[in-house]
Amino acid sequence: MTSFTDSVALKSVVELRIADIIDRYGKPLSLSKIVENIEDAPSPDTSLLERVMRVMVRRKIFSAEKSENGETLYGLTRASKWILRDTKMTLSPMLLLENHPIHISPAHYISDIIREGTKNGTAFFRCHGHEQFDMTGLDPEYNRLFNEGMVCTARVVSKAVINGYKDGFNKIKSLVDVGGGLGGSLSEIVRAYPHIKGINFDLPHVVATAPNYDGITHVGGDMFQSIPSADAIYMKWILHDWSDEHCIKILKNCRKAIPEKTGKVIIVDHVLRPEGNELFTDVGIAFDMMLLAHNAGGKERTEENWKWLFKETGFARYNIIKINALPSIIEAFPV
Repeated sequence: MTSFTDSVALKSVVELRIADIIDRYGKPLSLSKIVENIEDAPSPDTSLLERVMRVMVRRKIFSAEKSENGETLYGLTRASKWILRDTKMTLSPMLLLENHPIHISPAHYISDIIREGTKNGTAFFRCHGHEQFDMTGLDPEYNRLFNEGMVCTARVVSKAVINGYKDGFNKIKSLVDVGGGLGGSLSEIVRAYPHIKGINFDLPHVVATAPNYDGITHVGGDMFQSIPSADAIYMKWILHDWSDEHCIKILKNCRKAIPEKTGKVIIVDHVLRPEGNELFTDVGIAFDMMLLAHNAGGKERTEENWKWLFKETGFARYNIIKINALPSIIEAFPV
C-alpha cells in the first residue's frame, strides 16, 4: 500500500546525487557533510534529508553506522553503486524515467480502462491526450529521459547478451537493431563483434539526436512499414510494447528483411513465468503492470504467447536462451 514511498525516496537521492557525493569522498559521510555538497541548494534542510535516508537505509540502498562521537555516517552499498550518475553501468536515468510524472501518472487510469477497454484510448492517452511514443516527440524533456533510460538499460542488458550469446553473432555480417534508440545497445554488440555492419533503425526524431558510432549507420523510418534488410534483426524490449496485432506486423516485416534460409530474428525480451520463483519473476510481472498503463495491448509474454506469435508470422522454429539479466534471448528462424 505504501511501497510507492520507496520510489519517491530513491528518486530524491538520485536527483540530489547523494551516492555521488559519498563516492567522491571515498568513505561514509555525515548528513551535514552530505548536505554541504548538494548542488543548487541555497537553504538545505538536514532534518528532511535524514528522513529520506532512513528509508534508504532500511532498503539497503545506503549503509548507516555510528562514529566515535555518536554521529551517523552514511556509506555506499552494492545497491547504491547502481545509482552513481557518472558510471557506465548506472541505472539512474531509467529510475528517473520510471518516476517521471508523465511516465507514472497514467497508472491512475488503469481502473478506467478495465471498466471500458482501450477503444477510447489507453491509460496513457486518457492521462495526457497523446500516446506514449507520440509524447516523446512532443515533450523534449520526456524524450531525453526516455532515450537516456533506454541507453542505460541497453548497456546493462547488452553486457549480459554479449556474455550469454557468444556464438550467436559469429556468422552475422549485418545486423539491424529495430527500435534501437540512440544506438547504444548496437554499439556494444559491434564493439564486441567488429565484423558486423550495424544499422540502428528508429523513428526519425529519435535517430536525429543519435551520436556517431564506428561501424553503425543510423536510419530513420517506421517498423510498421518496412525494415532495412540484413542477415539478422535485433530487437531489445520492443515487442512487449505492442499488441499481438502490431507484433504480427513487425515480425512479418522482420521476416521479409532477412534471408529465408540463413536469417534470424534475435529478440531480447521477457519470457514471463507467472508461477515461477526465479530472481526476476516479480520484476517481470511489475513491468507488465507498467505496460498495462502505457500501451494498448502491450504486455509481457509467456513462452506459449511467443510460440503463437511465431506461428502466426511464419517462423518455423524458435529457441529461448536464459541470460544473466531480466530478459531472455529468443531466436526465431524462418526455416
